Amino acid sequence: MPYQFDPDKMYRMPTHFGPRAGPRRGPDGQKFENRDTPRSTILSVSFLGNPAQLEALLPPGFALDGEPVVTVSANYMTEIEWLAGRGYNTLGASFPARFEGEEDRLSGNLLLVLWENLTDPIITGREELGFSKIYCELPSPSYLRGEYHVSASWLGFKFLDIYVNDLREQSADELEAMTQSQPGAGAMHYKYMPRSGDWGQADVACAVLTPAETPNRRILEHKVGSGRLQFQQARWEDMPTQYNIVNGLANLEIREYRGASLMKTIGGKDLSDQRILR
Repeated sequence: MPYQFDPDKMYRMPTHFGPRAGPRRGPDGQKFENRDTPRSTILSVSFLGNPAQLEALLPPGFALDGEPVVTVSANYMTEIEWLAGRGYNTLGASFPARFEGEEDRLSGNLLLVLWENLTDPIITGREELGFSKIYCELPSPSYLRGEYHVSASWLGFKFLDIYVNDLREQSADELEAMTQSQPGAGAMHYKYMPRSGDWGQADVACAVLTPAETPNRRILEHKVGSGRLQFQQARWEDMPTQYNIVNGLANLEIREYRGASLMKTIGGKDLSDQRILR
């Protein structure tokens, strides 16, 4: 007799072996608290971009919101509960946007792409959450004479360098101003899954939100400074499935840099509060 799906449990392919463990389901079906894990070190660089270029990257229902400031962030995570204490790294590019739907009208940061260096969070984050996740090699940053260096590559082709330096502790006033200036809703994404056989049609095409509220996360350290970055133009031969993504980011005009930061945090959430925007 064929197996039956339990509507109260979470599945993903392959479904033949039953419900799967992952970020939002432990081996016995329990959730992870994410109270004292994971530990994260986040290096970010921001720059003022060209609004016309960013508008061309907006999916249906979205518009620019405020200054067209692009932020590229690398996040190095360790002690992740759902990976039994292992870690992985991410690299994302985002800018402030507003979603105007029939029911939802809110501002946040539109995440254009999120590279990760491990398959498991890519699959769970794409299928379950709707993040635009893809793979890259993202080793730990190097540090020399007061400067951090982040690099990212795909099968040996380096497509990004980030440099962060002149870091100093934020004052209380600066920290408060930064907190107040952050778009309040959270991170927004555009979830898209093609329909098998009808390749130009979508099985799923919708905006989704990762709410900003993360009560278990605590900031351990936050420094601000200067930074710069350089995306390397790629040929099809260099990155056959990603060259247009990298080149789209490499072609963005950098009108001026808007600073850099180093943040260390502990704690998080399992993102089960993710929801579709309508």
